[in-house]
Amino acid sequence: MSPIQQLQSARALALGDGRYYPTIIPGVLPIISFSAEQSLEVQRWGADFLAEAFASPAWPSDVKENSAPTVLATLKDYLENVGDLSVVKSSVQAAASVYPLVYRHTVHNANDATNWQLMSAIKANILRRMDSAPPGVRMCCIKFLQQVVLVQTPGVVDPRRPDHSDISLALVPRDHPLIPYVSLEAEGHGLLDRLLDIIHGDHSDGLLVTATLNTLGVLMHRRPIAGNKILTSIFNFNPLKLANSSLTPKNKVIMKSIERTTRSLLMNIMKRDPQNPINGRIQQFLERMHRMRVEMADEVNRKRPAPSEPTDGLDQAKRQRVTTSAPAAVTRNNMPVAPPLPAGPISWRQLFTLNPEGSTVNFDVQAFRDPEQLVRILVPVLQSVDQVKLGHAMNIVRSRYLSLSQAARKAQPAASAAEDEEEYEPDFEPEDAEQINNKLDGLPPTDLAFQSGPSTALAPYKLPEAPLLTEQEVQKYGAMTVNRAFGMLSSVDDTQKSKVAKGGFNRLAASDYGRDAWVTILSRLATRSSAGLEDPREGIKDEHAVSNSKGSLKISEAVRDGMYNYIISDWKKRIDVATLWLNEEWYNDTVLAQSKDVVTNGTANGDTFTSVLNAPNGNYQRCALRLIDGILPYVEHTDKIIMRFLSEVPALNYEILVRLKKMAKDPERIDLACSALHYLYMFRPPVRDIVVNVLTEIYQSNDRARPSAKKLLARWKPEILAEEDAPPVKTEEGQIAKDSGNGALEVKAAS
Repeated sequence: MSPIQQLQSARALALGDGRYYPTIIPGVLPIISFSAEQSLEVQRWGADFLAEAFASPAWPSDVKENSAPTVLATLKDYLENVGDLSVVKSSVQAAASVYPLVYRHTVHNANDATNWQLMSAIKANILRRMDSAPPGVRMCCIKFLQQVVLVQTPGVVDPRRPDHSDISLALVPRDHPLIPYVSLEAEGHGLLDRLLDIIHGDHSDGLLVTATLNTLGVLMHRRPIAGNKILTSIFNFNPLKLANSSLTPKNKVIMKSIERTTRSLLMNIMKRDPQNPINGRIQQFLERMHRMRVEMADEVNRKRPAPSEPTDGLDQAKRQRVTTSAPAAVTRNNMPVAPPLPAGPISWRQLFTLNPEGSTVNFDVQAFRDPEQLVRILVPVLQSVDQVKLGHAMNIVRSRYLSLSQAARKAQPAASAAEDEEEYEPDFEPEDAEQINNKLDGLPPTDLAFQSGPSTALAPYKLPEAPLLTEQEVQKYGAMTVNRAFGMLSSVDDTQKSKVAKGGFNRLAASDYGRDAWVTILSRLATRSSAGLEDPREGIKDEHAVSNSKGSLKISEAVRDGMYNYIISDWKKRIDVATLWLNEEWYNDTVLAQSKDVVTNGTANGDTFTSVLNAPNGNYQRCALRLIDGILPYVEHTDKIIMRFLSEVPALNYEILVRLKKMAKDPERIDLACSALHYLYMFRPPVRDIVVNVLTEIYQSNDRARPSAKKLLARWKPEILAEEDAPPVKTEEGQIAKDSGNGALEVKAAS
């Protein structure tokens, strides 16, 4: 088997299991070590293997630290004696992975000067290649520089969470004999400046610039002490530097690559720390870079200017086609005179056109679809118009209009006298128009009154009626409106709660734009939208009325579903929203119950409070049960806010409070359930009987909750405890009888 085949077998074994690297590296070093008779193939394999081995995460760094000093001599021989680019690139990559390991080994072994001298020689050899090596080797040197800067700059040391994998200048003691702290720190900052000079230098090789930009992100993340320096250098960096030279296809690709890499670097910096105050400057830099790119693209796409004509003659082959035109006639005050209007009907365009051969005659305003664009053009043009020339032009238009008005008045009697004449063309006398023009020239423009012709009364304009919406469209648009309303409610900051105006249920819902105002609007949209929709002709069937009623109820249910989801998504912070909603539901059910009593009995029932809970078509009971069933599974034993919720809802009954019995089955929440019942007994006297019944059921059915319930029942209903503690009575037939508390005996078989 050839040496290469043996080496490949060893490499395959190490790739399969990284634990074999510490054993394989000492075995292959005698084979790959440099010698005069060694083949180039073995040297390439050796350099690639060392770069791959020390960059592999398959074996721990402390084991790598023990093996790193053994390969320094081989890497030094490769860099000094081998000229093959593949070997040099792999050797530099291996040195970049080995440098932090040898550095930490030297920190812990202050007497090992030999290995540190070998590492220093390798570093000096790589740094000499930075400016003169081919681009591929320089990219590997940039990676080595990044590792040196990371090692020789102090990192952030957090004693609460020490990062043992971070190798930095903080590991070096101040009195280390081989690696002095001050010298290493100065060299690290100098190499950082050398790294930043690459992006400000020549951009003809875009790979070097992009490679440098990719290393800066890691340096900023792991070395915050150098972050401001790197960001300042980036802000002074011009990614479109090649735009000043010839824009060849190669330069365009290079600029595009550099710009995208710079944008990705800055965007990742902002994503890593969104609260960083430097993000504003980063955003400004990105916008400026975008504007520069757009301006450069516009300049490239712009047509080249026409060549300048020679002064001594015109080139018949290349000169522009020019047309000679007679100079405009001038009158006194150096003002041009407009030509007379043609015979026949005159349009508004001809009336206002003073120069028929001008470039603005064919300017179509209708081509501008955006009015804002037309305004941006007209305002600067009007600002640059000469006031004297503008007044003169207005006088010419006035004179034309006056002459046309006089000709029209003269034509009216002639038209009435000769009705059989098909066409009538008035004779325009240029002399009259010229005389009027000369008279108007002596007057200032402000003294001339514009005489408008007779106006025609316009008929009133009426918009066509919109088509009627179908039931499906009504439901669709209603659901969209509800979704937008809850989206607006979610956008309101919960911390900026508005003060609800006093006034109870009659307060104004839209008094402000806070969260409580939106909650009031939505809750009333759900509850009061169906109020008053009952048809007084209850016995008459009307399919259209039934469909409308169902549609309104569907919208109300959509609002209720949205309100429920809004509360459940963050119920601890929105428990006041739940209370407000249930109050509106109870109020609506109460009003509907009273109105129904008035219609049926002629008078309102006084016990409306309890009838709301027992109403078959009421919404309060259903919504309250749904909301409590949704909240209770997420209540923890420390969430005493549930007591506030139960105390503020408008009405309670057995079906609502019996949910606490289910909550008491959780051993951690027994005390919370009993405390809630205790609170309701103390501060809501109407539900005391219901509270005692629920506590009795908890006492009788839950053994773990029996001690807590017993304390409360001992004060409120001691007879329940007397029944449980009654001594058994033995009868003559050998049976055990127990006093049930009402004078009767419960007989059980004796065991």
